[in-house]
Amino acid sequence: MPRTKEIFKVTLWGGAGNLLLTAFKFVAGFVAGSAAMLADAVHSLSDLLTDIIVLVFVRISGKPQDEGHDYGHGKFETLATLFIGLALAAAALSIIVSGVVQVVHWASGETLHVPGMLALWAALVSIVVKELLYQYTARAGRRLESQALVANAWHHRSDALSSVAAAIGIGCAILFGERWAVLDPMASIIVGAMLIKVSVDLAKTSIQELTDSSLSSDLEDEIYFIICSCPGVIEPHNLRTRRIGKETAIEVHVRMDGNMSLSEAHDKVSVIEDRLRGRFGPGTFVTIHMEPIKNAQKDS
Repeated sequence: MPRTKEIFKVTLWGGAGNLLLTAFKFVAGFVAGSAAMLADAVHSLSDLLTDIIVLVFVRISGKPQDEGHDYGHGKFETLATLFIGLALAAAALSIIVSGVVQVVHWASGETLHVPGMLALWAALVSIVVKELLYQYTARAGRRLESQALVANAWHHRSDALSSVAAAIGIGCAILFGERWAVLDPMASIIVGAMLIKVSVDLAKTSIQELTDSSLSSDLEDEIYFIICSCPGVIEPHNLRTRRIGKETAIEVHVRMDGNMSLSEAHDKVSVIEDRLRGRFGPGTFVTIHMEPIKNAQKDS
C-alpha cells in the first residue's frame, strides 16, 4: 500500500475512535455532572481536529514534484506536525488553567461537585482506547517515517494521560467524597505540564526542519564515511544537509583524479548516490559536485 494511503488509513481509524470517544465523554460529562470529564471531552475534540489536519496536509505532501516545487511537497507534512504541536500546547494550557481555577475555588472554601459513576467509566474506556490508538499510530509513524503521524500518536497518548488524571480525581471523589474532589484538578495540572513538554519538542523539531537545520553531526559523519569508502573519491567538503518531510537532501563537493574520464567519474558518483539512498531512503535528494585533482595518480 502506498505511503500516503497507509497514513490516511491509520489517521481515519484514529479519527473514528476520537469521534466516538468525544461524543461518549460529552454525554458522560453532562449526565454525571463532571467538569473533569467535560474538559477531557474537549481534549478528545482537539484530537479529532488534528486528525483532520493530518488528512489534509499529508494528502498535499504526498503530491509529486512539480514546476513550483522541485523538491516535492514534503514540508507540508512538517507544517502539519507544527500545527499539531501548537494544538497540543493549547489543549495543555486549557487543562492547566481549568485545573488551577478549580483548585483556587476549592482553597477559597467552595465545595467541588462529586461526579457520577458514568464519568469514571468514560475515563477508563478512554484510557484503554487512546493507549491502543497511540501504539497503533506511533508504530505506523515510525515505520512510514511520518512526523505528522508520530505527532498525532502523542496527541492520542496525551488524551490517555488526561483521562488517567480524570479517572484518579473522579474515582477518589466517588470513593472518599467531596473532601477529595480537589485531586482531579490537581492531577490535571500535572498532566498539562507533561503535555507542554511534548508539544514543545514537537514544535521545536518542526521549526528546525522548516528553517532548514542540518542533520545531526553523527549523521553527517556517516555521510562522510560513505563518500570516502568509494575508491578514488577523496576530501568531501562543503557538505550541506536538510530534511524535506520524510526525505533527506544532501549536497557535497568531492575531489577526484583530474585525468579520470568523465564516464568513470560519473560511475563513481553514481555508486556514492546509490549508497546514500540505500542508507537514507530511495527518495533522498543527492547533489555531488566533482572537483579535479591535477597530477593525481589514477586509481587502479
